Formats: sequence, C-alpha cells, structure tokens
Amino acid sequence: MHVLRSDGPLSPQLCMPKGLSFRTQADNKEPQFHSFIITREDGSRTYGFVLTFYEEVTSKQICTAMQTLYQMHNAEQHSSVYASSSCSMDSLASSIDEGDTTSLLKLQRYNSYDINRDTLYVSKSICLITPLPFMQACKKFLLQLYKAVTSQQPPPLPLESYIHNILYEVPLPPPGRSLKFYGVYEPVICQRPGPNELPLSDYPLREAFELLGLENLVQVFTCVLLEMQILLYSQDYQRLMTVAEGITTLLFPFQWQHVYVPILPASLLHFLDAPVPYLMGLQSKEGTDRSKLELPQEANLCFVDIDNHFIELPEEFPQFPNKVDFIQELSEVLLQFGIPPEGSLHCSESATKLKNMVLKDLVNDRKNGNVPTSNISMYELMKGNETIARLQALADRTGVTVQKIDLSASLNEKEKDLKLQCEEAELRDYQLNVQVREVFASRFIQMFADYEAFVIQTAQDMEAWLTNREQMQNFDKASFLSDQPEPYLPFLSRFIETQMFATFIDNKIMSQWEEKDPLLRVFDSRIEKIRLYNVRAPTPTLRTSIYQKCSSLKEAAQSIEQRLMKMDHTAIHPHLLDMKIGQGKYEQGFFPKLQSDVLAAGPANNNRWVSRNATAQRRKERLRQHSEHIGLDNDLREKYMQEARSLGKNMRQPKLSDLSPAVIAQTNWKFVEGLLKECRMKTKRMLVEKMGHEAVELGHGEANITGLEENTLIASLCDLLERIWSHGLQVKQGKSALWSHLIHFQDREEKQEHLTDSPVALGPERRKSDSGVMLPTLRVSLIQDMRHVQNMSEIKTDVGRARAWIRLSLEKKLLSQHLKQLLSNQLLTKKLYKRYAFLRCEEEREQFLYHLLSLNAVDYFCFTSVFTTIMIPYRAVIIPIKKLSNAIITSNPWICVSGELGDTGVMQIPKNLLEMTFECQNLGKLTTAQIGHDNSGLLAKWLVDCVMVRNEITGHTYRFPCGRWLGKGIDDGSLERILIGELMTSASDEDLGKQCRTPPQQKSPTTTRRLSITSLTGKPAKPNAGQIQEGIGEAVNNIVKHFHKPEKERGSLTVLLCGENGLVAALEQVFHHGFKSARIFHKNVFIWDFVEKAVAYFETTDQILDNEDDVLIQKSSCKTFCHYVNAINTAPRSIGKDGKFQILVCLGTRDHLLPQWIPLLAECPAITRMYEESALLRDHMTVNSLIRILQTIQDFTIVLEGSLIKGVDV
Repeated sequence: MHVLRSDGPLSPQLCMPKGLSFRTQADNKEPQFHSFIITREDGSRTYGFVLTFYEEVTSKQICTAMQTLYQMHNAEQHSSVYASSSCSMDSLASSIDEGDTTSLLKLQRYNSYDINRDTLYVSKSICLITPLPFMQACKKFLLQLYKAVTSQQPPPLPLESYIHNILYEVPLPPPGRSLKFYGVYEPVICQRPGPNELPLSDYPLREAFELLGLENLVQVFTCVLLEMQILLYSQDYQRLMTVAEGITTLLFPFQWQHVYVPILPASLLHFLDAPVPYLMGLQSKEGTDRSKLELPQEANLCFVDIDNHFIELPEEFPQFPNKVDFIQELSEVLLQFGIPPEGSLHCSESATKLKNMVLKDLVNDRKNGNVPTSNISMYELMKGNETIARLQALADRTGVTVQKIDLSASLNEKEKDLKLQCEEAELRDYQLNVQVREVFASRFIQMFADYEAFVIQTAQDMEAWLTNREQMQNFDKASFLSDQPEPYLPFLSRFIETQMFATFIDNKIMSQWEEKDPLLRVFDSRIEKIRLYNVRAPTPTLRTSIYQKCSSLKEAAQSIEQRLMKMDHTAIHPHLLDMKIGQGKYEQGFFPKLQSDVLAAGPANNNRWVSRNATAQRRKERLRQHSEHIGLDNDLREKYMQEARSLGKNMRQPKLSDLSPAVIAQTNWKFVEGLLKECRMKTKRMLVEKMGHEAVELGHGEANITGLEENTLIASLCDLLERIWSHGLQVKQGKSALWSHLIHFQDREEKQEHLTDSPVALGPERRKSDSGVMLPTLRVSLIQDMRHVQNMSEIKTDVGRARAWIRLSLEKKLLSQHLKQLLSNQLLTKKLYKRYAFLRCEEEREQFLYHLLSLNAVDYFCFTSVFTTIMIPYRAVIIPIKKLSNAIITSNPWICVSGELGDTGVMQIPKNLLEMTFECQNLGKLTTAQIGHDNSGLLAKWLVDCVMVRNEITGHTYRFPCGRWLGKGIDDGSLERILIGELMTSASDEDLGKQCRTPPQQKSPTTTRRLSITSLTGKPAKPNAGQIQEGIGEAVNNIVKHFHKPEKERGSLTVLLCGENGLVAALEQVFHHGFKSARIFHKNVFIWDFVEKAVAYFETTDQILDNEDDVLIQKSSCKTFCHYVNAINTAPRSIGKDGKFQILVCLGTRDHLLPQWIPLLAECPAITRMYEESALLRDHMTVNSLIRILQTIQDFTIVLEGSLIKGVDV
C-alpha cells in the first residue's frame, strides 16, 4: 500500500477494508476507486482517496502457498459440491451459503489455482489523504499515476516528482477560487466555494439520486435529520461513501453529531451493537440476502440497500414538511440534468459503464438526445458486455458477418472529444450538486427563518454558560412550535429534540464570545438576505405552510461555472528532484518502491501544507490561552464542552488503530455510561416539563410543554429503552429487543404458573368509601399488561407492541417496577445478554430504574390519548350513603359515563347490586357521569354519596361526587344528576412521595359541592361577599386561561364550568347570598323558584323605559331568557331545580347571554320578596362588576359537552 500523505492519520483497514485480495488472469482486474473518512474527536475530518489495482505476484513461495491453500480448500468442499457464484479468487474469503449441482470437474477448473497454468495477482492500493473532500481531483490524479505504472512507455518524470509536487507544491485553492495543478499526463482542476456559498461538496449527488431514487433519498435524509440509526448496505465501497457524504452534505446548516463510519471494516462489525444513533456503511457480499443479515437492533433502524434500490424505514416515522412540493421541485432540477427522479437500477457493471458513458454523451451533446451523424465507437463500448459476446459467438458459428462500425477517427480527435465531454460532465455534476443543495438549504431557511427570536440567551459570559449548560433551556421550544404551521409539527417537534439542533443553537449562543461557526455564518447571512428581499409583515405572524421555491439556483450554478471556466491559480509544474540514480527503476505493471528520503520533506519556502498546519497550531494556541484566561482548567473545560455537546459526540468515530479486547471493553463501557446519562437527562426533562405544566393548572407559573412535545419525549424514551435492550444481545430475535425479552419472560412465568399456583402481585388496598362499599382490587401484573397489549388488534408489529406496553406501564406508574421484575430473572438476562451489556451492569441498571421511578411523580395519559379506538373494559360502582338512605331501593337505576373521546350511552345497572362492568371504545379522560332512576316502587328515593368508575386496563379511577338525593318530593326533586369527575390519586402515588425526591402532584381537597341551602349535616359556614366575588373572578379567569392555551392542551371545559370551583358554583354562591331561606310548609326554596317567578313576571308585564333602544334590547333579552327557561322546564328529562339552574348557566355562557340576563334578574320585583336588603344581587355596584367580569369571556367560542344539555332544545 502506498500512502500519499497530505494530512492526518490513516488506517490501512480503510484503504483495504477486506484486506489483501488475490486474483488470477481469469478474474476481473479492473482498478477500483473508493474513498473514506476519518473523524477525529474534536469533529474535524480527514478524507482518504484510494485506487486499488492488481500486480503480478513474483514470489514463488507465495504462489506455492496459494496452491496448497486451494488444495486444502477444495478437499474440505469435496463432500458437498460447491460452486462460487463469483468464480473469483476472493471466494476463499467469502462464506459458503448454498451449494450447487456443478460437477467437481467444473469446480476444479474454475475455482482453483494451478501454479503451472495460472498467473497470480495481488491487490495493491495508492492512497491520497487530504483535509478537504476534493474527490474528483484526487481520483484523476490517482488514475494518472496508475496509468503511468501500466503504460508501455515510462512517465515523463519519475513518479516521485509528481507525488512531491502534490504533497508540497500544490496549495489549497483559496475560498471562492479555482486551481489548476498537473498530473502525470494532463492538468487537474479543483475549486473551492466562496465564504458566502455552501461548503465544499465534491461527491456527485447525481450518483446518490441514481442509486436510491428521489423519494427514497428524501426519506433517508429525514431519518438522518431525526438522528435514527442508518445502515447503508452495498457491495461497492464508493457507493457507500457517495450516499453517506451526499446525505450529510444536504444537512446544511446542521451537522451529524454521532457515530459516522461510511465504510465499516469487517473487524469493527461489533460497532453495529452501539446503542447510539449512527450512520454506518456495511459492505454486502455478492449473493447475500438481506434476511440473512443479523443486526443487533432494528426498532429505530433505517436500512438502506443501495444496490437493490430499497429502504426499510422505522415505525412512527413523521414526513418531511411539504414533502410532495419539495420532491416536485427537486424532480424539476434533476430532469434538467437528465436524471430520472425514480433513480436507475444498476443491473451489471458493464451495463452501468455503457449507460453512464452513452447517456452522458447524449445528455451533454446538447442535441436533445438525438444521435449525432458521426460514427460512435459503440463496438468498443459493448465489448465488455456478456450478451454482446454471446451474440458475437452465435454470429461466428452461423457464418453471419457483423458489419463493424467505422472506428477510423483518429485517436487524438477522440481523446480531445472525450476530454471536452468529461469537463462538461464534471461541470454539470458541480452545477447539479450546488442546485440540489440550494433547494435543501432553502427549505431550512424558510422553516427556521425566525429561529433567533426563540433562542434564550441568559448567561453573561462564556464561563457561566458552559458551567450551567445542562440546566439551561437554550431554545423556547413550545413558543417556536406554536408559531409553526400545523402540518410541520410532527416533524419539527422531534427534530428540535435532536443533538444536531441542540449543537446548532449552542453554536449560535457561543458566537457571542467566539468566531461564528462557518455554517452558521452562511445560514444567518442567507436568512438576512431573505428578510431584505422578502416583503414580510413588520410584526411576527403565524408562519404559513405555503411552499416557496428556491430562488438562487441560477446564481449558484453561474458562480461554479465562472470558477471552472477561468482558472484563478496555477500550481508549480512537477520537476526533477535530487534523487539517487538507479532506484525506482521503471518496470511496466509494477508500482516502484519510492525514495522515501526525497518525499520526507518539501522545500522550506514553499511548503503550503506546513504553513497551513502552523496556522492551525497558532489557532489552537490562541484557544488554549483563551481557555486559561477565563479561568477554566483545560480538563474541566473539556468536560463542560462534552456536557454541552451531550451524548454520542465523543463516540463519533471508533479508534481504528487499536482493537484489543481492552479497547472494545472500554468502548462498551462508554456506551453504558452514555445510555445511563441519556436516561437521566430524558427522565429529568420529562419530569421537569410535566411538573411545570401541572403547576400551571394549579395556578403557578407558565407552562412550557405541549402535548406534542410530551408525545415526542415519550417516543424518545421508547427509543432509548429499545437501544438499552439491544445493547450486548447474544442472539437477536425479532425487531424489538425489549418485546423479545418480555415474551421470553412471559413464557417462563406462564410455565411456572402451571407448575405452581403462585400468588399474584396485588396492587393497593381495596378502596373503601364512607359507606363501606368496596371497589374490587385491580391486579397489578406485568404479564397482565402484556396480555392487554397482545389483545390490541390495531398493533401489528413487535416494535409497536413494545411501545404500547411502555406507554401503558408509564401511565400506570409501573414502568420502573415492571422492568425491575423483568430483570429480576437473572438466569434469563444472562442467557439473552453478553457480559458487557448495559442490562448486566448492576450498579448502572439500578440507577436507570431509579431514574424511571421518578417519572411516577406525575400523571401521564400517553396510552389513553394515543390508542383512541381500542375497546376498553370499565367497572362502575355507585356508592349510596346507607346511614340515611334506604337499605333497598325498588327503582331501576341507570348510568351514562362520558369522556373526552365519547360516551357510553344510557346503561341499566343491576338493581341493588349498584355495580357493573362494561366494555366500550376508549372514552379518554372521563369527565361526567349521569345517574338516575325511574322512580318506580315504594322505596324509590336514593341518597348517593358518589360514583366510582375505573378503566380496567390503565387502572385510572375517577370519583364523581354527588352527596344528593335522587327522588321525587325530596331535595330538589331530581331523578337524574350530572356529576363531574376527578381522577383519584392511587396509594402507590402517596408512597412515592416518600421514595422520590420530587414531590407528587398535589390535588386540592375534594369536598361535596353544596348545591342546596340546607345540608345533610347541618348548616355549613356561609362565604362572605368578598369571598364570593373572588370566587367569580377566579372561575372566569380559569376559563380565559383555558382558551389561551394551545387547542390540544386545553383539557376539560366541563370542569371549569360545572366543577367544584367552576362558574356554575360561583354564580350559585352569588344567587344564594342574602336569599330568604325560610321554609314555607317545610318546603325548601331554590334559586330556580326565583328564576321561574322572574319568567312569570317578564311574560305578563310590558315594561316601560325612557329610551326606545333600551326598550328593544330589554324586550329581546327578556324574550330570550323566557325561551331558555321554558325549554329547560319542558325538556324530557327528570332534572332537579339545581340541575336546571346549572343548564341555564351553561347555555347562557355558551351563547354569551349571561351579561344581559343578570341585570334583568337584579331589577325583577320578585327580588325584593325573595332576597334580603344586603344581598349581592340588590347592590348595583356589585351587579355591574359581575357583568363586566362575565363580559371577558364573550369572545370565546364555548362548546358544551353533550351530556350537560342533552334533551334541551333552544
């Protein structure tokens, strides 16, 4: 291997990933070009360009050893007749999957090596290492070197002259300039983009689009943006590199932050076990089927089979915003360059070469694909094609003469033509590259045009920022998302959680104190340019999802063309060096041994590479001094920076030089530590954000999490768990490692259950109410939760089942407990996992479970809110107050339960059992329960304490307080009541408060709402006028806050209207204040009695007012009020008087009529008879204040739950 070193380290494994390869004269010995990349720990990259060719083996010892090896190999295969699909010398190294009926004679003839008959060749490679990806220039230079070695005539100068020239005398072209330097036979051109252009990208995107097709490439690009695990798969190393570099180039202004190994050497296959995002390329063996490829983890894997034009995407995959329009715009660009958007499948190598050469000629001749009149050397192009060869043989046998195409054009002319066409093709490749990249960049510029407005910059200096980086929120994600068009949200909510976005924002903040990152500088200048040219509103408005095409395509293509047409710089010509005579003698077909002393150092005055290295060294020195200046120890600073850049960055590239077991163990230990840290950060984020959200509902602070964001965090947790369960697997089974482990556990437990009737783990104690009626205990069982998920027909895959199980366990606050139980079977864990696996590191595993336990401190509905169409079993119990109620009732009770997603309809309850189970489609969070009876029999009256309803899958139990009678002639005579639900805190939550440092969510104490004047237990303490007015203000304020939240975050409006401290309760307090409560013939008087008296007055009296306009308004209000009250009274429902008042308030709120009705009631003559002088309703200032408060909710569109106003027709 010959290394032409420009900069940086090199691994022989990357030059020859398969090691040495031997061939005979019968095999294909065409030189192969490929490239590779080495990423250092600081993120800087070095590129390697390799030309591999074959030289004849001259050593008799090696030839003899090879013949012996073949004889041994054939002896081993003698029993099972074997034929290699490739018929090449490399078959020794390839694994044998299938046999064939080929005879042994044929086998020995084609797959053997005879020292007397065959010539043996061995692979050799020349490699050029560069700091920037000048792929086209390096490829041309290496091909010229190879041509010089294989040519019949020796090169004009010794090879050392050309190598010395490129190493020491060819400078990097300055930004925005082009450079011509000289190879062995012809000049080579390279160019570099200017400071305001997109960074250098020399890998032809044309090939990436041809290999994958546009649709597939956009999908893979989206996976890369979301930092999934991407595995590229191809027989050809250069294809792996072309696709990997092509896609990462399109990420501008973002950069891939994780493991990046486009060509994974065979010795590093264990890196596919890495439980972090990665972009890796794996060479496939000829004839190997995808199904035979065993990958450690596939739950979050994007598998890209380049050769077969095929990709496998992860589940729950959001689409790129405006994907259809985006693909359409890219298609137009590709078609201008003659590239079909669907890509082109490559059938055989010869066909590929033919297609590429002929199509390039047709595309580039600017004759719209018409064949030119001059003769084409088609016969030469076709010579390598197997089909043509067979047709030629057939023609020879049958005596048909094939007229040869005239090849009389002079060689010089043809070479000249080809040279021009190659330059033209190269220019078109550059133009295509830059135009496609401009389209991609334009999408990000439009999506993130206002990103700066959401960057949070709190630190005064760099030291303070680095120190507190992990605790700081650097980007206002919730506000940013609320400003985006709805279709963008599924993608953006996940993208802004990625490491590449976090690093981008970090770079933005760091630019206050350091020189701006080059990509960021270009991106910001583009945004500024858009602002100048676009006619944008002066004030920030909601972003539009209307697609805007890229406007800079022509300009970008022209700047490339100008650089390539007119050379800015020309390097020194290669020249004779001061060499020892006789060494490096030319021998055709053999690469000479170079004189290392001549190449060891360049001229002192002209060493551009050295000067560039010195500049880099000075920059590093300045950084070191700056670090010392701000008083940070270098090690500490490094630690902070690693924290700031978070996970995966320090594992970006495996060290290829040292692959001892100790290094592999150290790498795996890094993975274990990384996973634990990621778990800690994710659970902390989920906890802090959720606690913040719930604190807002309790009236503290501002919310900074949306449902979309919460869903993104939970999806991210599911992905983390899958990666943890995939780390260190012995044998992979199914796409989800977690579900596979659960199934193993389930099988063992079920076998155990059959053998011994083991006691089932029970949940909290059975709930008892004041009356002593119990809600039966719900089984708490990992296996039971698995069965629930297995019964869900909507989920088709193991990955989906694992995610559903995680969501269910999280909602039940059992995730940590379940996983602890799963891992408690140590024999199973040892059987499934290698010693270094995360799950077998005891201390880290315990910390991991502890972090998950902290999530029990908050309420998640991540299962209920996602699986909205599944059938769920519920259990309902009606709890009467038996001390005061009848022991037996003769009437027939019924119930109707409603939730955010629907209701059950009216269901009859078995008489005197007061308990029932029912199954219906997921109701979501439960909001109301209607209960009633038909009043039949002598013992119809019924005093209900509360209703309890439990979701039998999630275990969520809701209490619907009542504390009222249902029956004619008692209380307010209601036969049905609408009860408002509240989620019960489980006993396990209360225990958690003791275990967990974060206190569980506090709930306000629940007391039965007083609806009537008298109470069952005596007179309650009446609130004073100030408290009542405060209550009204609070109730209205809660409704206003509800509508200022994003629509998906609003929760239940029913609770704000009819709940314990809702608007109805607050208005009841107003109407109760000063109400004359003396009993007339032992009969209670209710607010509704006052309302009905007011209606009777309005219907019989025609009031006279001074102003005619006031008369019309007043008459209209009176008429509406009477209509609503009569509609409620005539509704076919047995609602009591307090229930009717609740409906009236709800309808008045919905239709914005309350501010009109309140003054009517305050001025009604009945008020003087039914209210005392000091009553709030008789005080004009209080009434006016009340009207103003109620007017603040006039602008909101209020939609009432169906159960509240069922049967009332207004």
